[in-house]
Amino acid sequence: MSPNGQPNLPEPQALEHLTQLPRPVYGHRQTLPNIVLGYRHAHPWGQLSHAIGGVLEVHTDDSFYLVPPQRAVWVPAQVQHRVSCADDTHLRSLYLEHAPSDWSTTQCRVLAINPLLRELIRTFSELPVHYDLQGADGRLVQVLVDQLQAAAEQHLMLPLPHDSRLRALCAHLQAQPDASTGLNDWALREGVSEKTLSRLFQRETGLSFRLWRQRMRLLSALPALERGERVTDVALACGYDSLSAFIAAFGKQFGLPPGAFFRTQSTEIATHEALPDGTR
Repeated sequence: MSPNGQPNLPEPQALEHLTQLPRPVYGHRQTLPNIVLGYRHAHPWGQLSHAIGGVLEVHTDDSFYLVPPQRAVWVPAQVQHRVSCADDTHLRSLYLEHAPSDWSTTQCRVLAINPLLRELIRTFSELPVHYDLQGADGRLVQVLVDQLQAAAEQHLMLPLPHDSRLRALCAHLQAQPDASTGLNDWALREGVSEKTLSRLFQRETGLSFRLWRQRMRLLSALPALERGERVTDVALACGYDSLSAFIAAFGKQFGLPPGAFFRTQSTEIATHEALPDGTR
């Protein structure tokens, strides 16, 4: 028996070998690896990845999600996804047996992580894998889940069309955010009318092409801003001719000017908190 009267249970196997989670919420920092998988995969349980530092990118079949520091991304169970990030990105990951009741079972979401929620995730990651469900640890986990459910959703998602012609256009623009290529250019290349592509784009993404490109450019600016690059250089690199236009569009999209967006980044990362290597 353990000191708290709980039976001594074996440590769980590697995540990919588990047939069920050892507890409804799982995420001990010493037993659960916290680096990304850059290939398409899915998990049997819902996954919450909290970006402590660095910018995380999640790609699904129909959307692209960008996760700056002090945000988290929720990936529902069985949703195929691919993850990419810079080498210095730091994560904490949680797996939930059941998603909060009002969350989609098919769509990812990016969440704001406030200081309370950040500390709950940090504290939870130090609990034993087989924490006492009926005791104080179980109550802490319930507060954690309640706070996750109440977390504000962030508009850091870019919808992607399924039409192969539009998909190719979007890939081209994401690779070169400052490209001036428009729907008319692509319509001429594909031998269709601009109006046809415009209607199709709106139907498949829910956004006009102009709004989609603006959101894409602003999202593409976030990794460079997080690295501390000059705002003027970032604005030019993502296709804006003037700094004032970029700042105005950024503020309208994110509610903060570029210089303030990362100012709340936590200084939580320290040597003694270095995350273990492994496979995510």
